[in-house]
Amino acid sequence: MFEHTNKQFHADIEETRSLFLEMGGQVEAMLRGGMQALATGDVEVADEVRMREKEVNRLEVEIDERIILLIARNQPTAIDLRLLLSISKMLTDMERCGDEAEKIAKMASRVHQAERGYEAVVELRHMADLVGNMIRTALDSFARQDEVAAASVMRADKEVNKEWKASLRHIITYMIEDPRTISRSIDLIFIARALERIGDHAKNMAERVIFMVRGDDVRHTGVKSVERLLQGDPQEGGSDT
Repeated sequence: MFEHTNKQFHADIEETRSLFLEMGGQVEAMLRGGMQALATGDVEVADEVRMREKEVNRLEVEIDERIILLIARNQPTAIDLRLLLSISKMLTDMERCGDEAEKIAKMASRVHQAERGYEAVVELRHMADLVGNMIRTALDSFARQDEVAAASVMRADKEVNKEWKASLRHIITYMIEDPRTISRSIDLIFIARALERIGDHAKNMAERVIFMVRGDDVRHTGVKSVERLLQGDPQEGGSDT
């Protein structure tokens, strides 16, 4: 009986992991769709992003309920408990990534409605590529329990922050040179900000992967300290660069 219960518990954990990865795949598709809507003005793509957001919300609720039941019924310990707690924390970040991707799609529609022939700011496309890769790597590091890959997501967040600042400077310069673009430029700033926040959420998820694998809480820890920790050096506190 115990063996059967144990097998069912681990099957339920695996199903929960799979659902979280499915949710992550939906969010990746939302980000791609939002940026496609920005590049092309395709209203149907923007509508598809909004539909995916509903599915992301549904998955969040389902996974959350599963985790609560798994913990209540099985009282897991060690790696199983860390896995469930990590997914629970990552759920919030993943859902918020979906919210930000939906904002991008909405802003993209507004930009194109205001002016035809719009061409996306180069930095925004680059930022989208960076944060899309961060989500993908965070999910992959979770699936493979790869703390080194997770640390690379933390490192990539610094590049996203640089791109955010560069985009802001570019867009503000654009507004100053041509005040007629102020309304559109404000929408672009909101899009850049949404991308920057997605990067932050991906970084948070990567931190949870490291906790899941190693049991080390690396929140509020600088990326260099995390990299030293993973290399076996003593962890040094602080938020280094």
